[in-house]
Amino acid sequence: MRNFLEKTLASRCGEVHGADSAEAAERLVRTHRYDLVILDITLPGKSGIVFLRELREQGYTGEVVLITAFADLDTAIEALRAGASDFILKPFRITQLLNAVKHCLERSRLARENYVLRRTITERTPAFAGLVGQSAAMTTLAQSLSRVAQVPSTVLLSGESGTGKELAAMALHRNSPRGQGPFVPVNCATMSPELIESELFGHAKGAFTGASKSRDGLFYYAQGGTLFLDEIGELPLPLQATLLRVLDDHRIRPVGSEQQVSVDVRIIAATNRKLADEVAAGRFRADLYYRLQVVELVLPPLREHKEDIPALVTHFIETLAPQLGVEPIPVSDEELAFLQQYDWPGNVRELRNLIERSLILGSLNVSALYPSRRAPRLAQPVATDLHTLEKQHILAVLESVQGDKTRAASLLGISRRTLERRCAEWSLS
Repeated sequence: MRNFLEKTLASRCGEVHGADSAEAAERLVRTHRYDLVILDITLPGKSGIVFLRELREQGYTGEVVLITAFADLDTAIEALRAGASDFILKPFRITQLLNAVKHCLERSRLARENYVLRRTITERTPAFAGLVGQSAAMTTLAQSLSRVAQVPSTVLLSGESGTGKELAAMALHRNSPRGQGPFVPVNCATMSPELIESELFGHAKGAFTGASKSRDGLFYYAQGGTLFLDEIGELPLPLQATLLRVLDDHRIRPVGSEQQVSVDVRIIAATNRKLADEVAAGRFRADLYYRLQVVELVLPPLREHKEDIPALVTHFIETLAPQLGVEPIPVSDEELAFLQQYDWPGNVRELRNLIERSLILGSLNVSALYPSRRAPRLAQPVATDLHTLEKQHILAVLESVQGDKTRAASLLGISRRTLERRCAEWSLS
């Protein structure tokens, strides 16, 4: 029966293994990640229900179909309490088992998708819904994304904070053959260095203090889709070596586990740093940099395609006003001209934040660009170089929030770490 089931399921599942005892099954579960276990209630030397209970106690979270020729109501209840997903009586038709397998694997898929959806909703930074702009820079970017989306290669997206790197990653995913699979965004800068390995690769029960049960990592939840590693430059050096091995052999090992789990995931990484400089400074592995740089796309800062600002303003008003439950605001040609004079150190994200604040206040809030001092007249260009303007703008925002860097970074549309680097460059505390 076991041999028959292996042959029957082999053509319907990615990988099928058989075991002739609980001990053999335990060895397989320690070294592989299974979505489904089909288990007889009578095993050599051990009850199937006892083995099932042990599997659950050890942290196995997959589906389990229990098969038995000796069943009554009490046995069925005991099996379900032990963690069985389904219960089949012998003799059975093969269609019964195949239907049970299909339903279990579908539940497993839905559980992964629900996890990804919850994470995406709660952790993704707000991003506009599509690439907006007809400038030469945005047209070239759209063409590059369209070509790169069709190949499975690793992609590195570089550009300043707020230029829309996550948006570009989502566009690559949606237009790729993996577009129906999950898109899992991960911000490497916001994850604890002590826990980031567990978050990415999962962990076994007891792998570290507080690991009361095993957990699948984000690589597992991205199976068949795309894993977006934002701010890859913040990844700790030891983990960079681990990521390089995963990119090479497409297998991960959960923390504290002997399992080697095969993964089918496309990696898209993003950074607002110059990784070549990070490599020269010894903060980023050269081999990982070259492995990520199979295809590198540079997202232009907003100051290099200001002709797209009117389209972006219209887009943000049309999309944000319904979300906020407010009326759209009018924007005059003179106000648009003023917005095009500004150099936007926070890029498109800063423009989006300005429009959101303006919608809440009921009119275009241009004074927010120059807090604590008078904005230039609309017809007067800003007579200063970019770096001086950026410094003045950041200092003004810091002053307006009494030096609160977390709040200032949010208003500027950049990460706190980026703001702290700017302050360090200017010898500010």
